[in-house]
Amino acid sequence: MTRRILIRIEYDGGPFVGWQRQINGPSVQATIEDAAQAFIHKPTIVAGAGRTDAGVHATGQAAHLEVPKKFNANRVMEALNAHLTSVPITILNATEVPYDFHARFSATGRRYLYRILPRRQAPALNFGRVWHHKHHLDLKLMKIAAKHFLGQHDFTSFRASKCQAESPVRTLNQLNVELIGDEIHIYAEARSFLHHQIRNIAGTLTLVGRKKWHPDDVNLALKAAHRSAAGPTAPAHGLYLIGVDYPSVYKSRD
Repeated sequence: MTRRILIRIEYDGGPFVGWQRQINGPSVQATIEDAAQAFIHKPTIVAGAGRTDAGVHATGQAAHLEVPKKFNANRVMEALNAHLTSVPITILNATEVPYDFHARFSATGRRYLYRILPRRQAPALNFGRVWHHKHHLDLKLMKIAAKHFLGQHDFTSFRASKCQAESPVRTLNQLNVELIGDEIHIYAEARSFLHHQIRNIAGTLTLVGRKKWHPDDVNLALKAAHRSAAGPTAPAHGLYLIGVDYPSVYKSRD
């Protein structure tokens, strides 16, 4: 007999090749799977809610794994953290979920944050955790431009050229641009996202902020349905997966 456990995860993506297990370096998934095997004493798959790229961080990634019945959720959390002390990964909480739960397919929404530091001086404390943008950015223009992304669109212009999603159509429920201290924060929420979608949106919004684009140019880029019509891909290290939403029956304890 086994239990299915939902875990919420925080990690610094800098040392990893991304979430997904790969042969070219350490991944977040493989590191947690190795930690689980250390106390379960057999291999187990840790299935994540989203495949963050190399360098992308998380404060609210979600995943599930199967453990022997003798391990309750709290014990799983404590045991995983005990075996993760040498790496920048922390299990924030854990809860038992029904067997029909899947971290990826049961999700009803995903929330991301993109951080930009628009100043000439490089960051010291947040190096590798924000996009250092040396130019002034007009926040008001970026807010206006962000509204054009809301709702359902063909996001071909804003996905990676090698994106494997069957459809480029996505519905963006939220895209807020806010000034938080010295930083500009872009908050995005949707059921699912395309590969590089948020990073390409962030890169495009900086063009608007620098007044190289008019806010209405976003509509032209969307209608073009070609990657070359949009702005540059913002660096991975400014992006954070901050939350994954599930129906109330699956909610974990925060």
